[in-house]
Amino acid sequence: MVERSDEAPLLFWAEGPAVSAPPPAAEPGSSGSSGGGSGGGGGRRLGGGWSAAPWDGEGPAGPPRAEAEEDQIVAVFVVTFDPRTGNMVEWCLPQDIDLEGVEFKSMASGSHKIQSDFIYFRKGLCFGLACFANMPVESELERGARMKSVGILSPSYTLLYRYMHFLENQVRHQLEMPGHYSHLEAFYDDKKGVLPDSKGTPSSQQPVHWLPSIHRYMYPEMKITHPAGCMSQFIKFFGEQILVLWKFALLRKRILIFSPPPVGVVCYRVYCCCCLANVSLPGLGGTVPESKPFFYVNVADIEMLETEVSYVACTTEKIFEQKRDLYDVYVDNQNVKTHHEHLQPLLKINNADKEKYRRLNDQRQMLMYSQEVGEDCSSCEEDLFILFFMEQNNRIFQTLMEVSASQDKTLTADHARGMGLDPQGDRSFLMDLLEVYGIDVMLVIDNPCC
Repeated sequence: MVERSDEAPLLFWAEGPAVSAPPPAAEPGSSGSSGGGSGGGGGRRLGGGWSAAPWDGEGPAGPPRAEAEEDQIVAVFVVTFDPRTGNMVEWCLPQDIDLEGVEFKSMASGSHKIQSDFIYFRKGLCFGLACFANMPVESELERGARMKSVGILSPSYTLLYRYMHFLENQVRHQLEMPGHYSHLEAFYDDKKGVLPDSKGTPSSQQPVHWLPSIHRYMYPEMKITHPAGCMSQFIKFFGEQILVLWKFALLRKRILIFSPPPVGVVCYRVYCCCCLANVSLPGLGGTVPESKPFFYVNVADIEMLETEVSYVACTTEKIFEQKRDLYDVYVDNQNVKTHHEHLQPLLKINNADKEKYRRLNDQRQMLMYSQEVGEDCSSCEEDLFILFFMEQNNRIFQTLMEVSASQDKTLTADHARGMGLDPQGDRSFLMDLLEVYGIDVMLVIDNPCC
């Protein structure tokens, strides 16, 4: 198990189990099912909680944890599109909660062109997950289409994936039976948590850290509904460009990913991009800005983004490309670009990058072969990718700190090669890295002549 660091640019992962243990049999006459009505149910009430998906009679995907993770759902809401007034919060619990902007975060711009989607987003100190659906109706008032999103807010990001299936079912239920909120009311009563206090710390939790905790037994339950299950698809999608994103993420740049709807898979890319910059060396980067995953953002978030010095986000609104003061790196499909001249050299794939990508693919092939012949059933691609970049980052910072602690503080081309970097091609990357992390080292690698 990789040790956790004091500072790391990942989402907070609570130490609870990925799935709850199978519950005892329900008492006769209990109203545990969230079904009922056409398209009505989501999860099932299991031992006092709602599961994200039905149980098949099997146990959890891995060893049981001693303590169950505490539920912290601070809000549940329904957003609808009104042809006359636009997006609006139709219903919510608690009724006095501030949901300003959620009507746009949970229904992405351009969603009217697709049938369904899911969206991760941030609202203040909380994380949100909403499921969207679009149903044709024979109604002139609704202009032939009814569109809604059902979502939740939680201070703990780890909880959200559990309720994906429930939210998907509930949004269909809301489309077919508008105005029936009993299932959502029961869900909130069962799972309601506490809002963060004025100091920004959830009163029933420790301060939020952006830290990973890799539990292999979690992955089978997360393959579809949780971003950690998409790292391999993320790297396949970007190919060698993943090394370009890795450098920008490690430098804590403002990274904005554009894509037309559906936006769910793009939210996963935001998460995966943060994973690339994980470092497990303790005490590193105490003064370095957090790499904040904002997931989906829209024009309503412009004022907030203007104050951020480091983030990773995605959007469906092309207008953002013109607002260059809001981002350092703009990703359009598989095209990674930056308007900052001093960052231009980082866009080039060098020989060291190609070698890293080759090693990554070789390790993946070895893992797949081991799984095929039955020698290794405990590892998975997600572990491989996360650990690959974590070890790469650790090697870089370990070397930099050792050189910084030496008498002459001189970083040479041999040091660069030992870190898996190209002495010439990665020179500007190293210079930026030293500046961002405040590492006192003298770089003596000559700048190549033009």
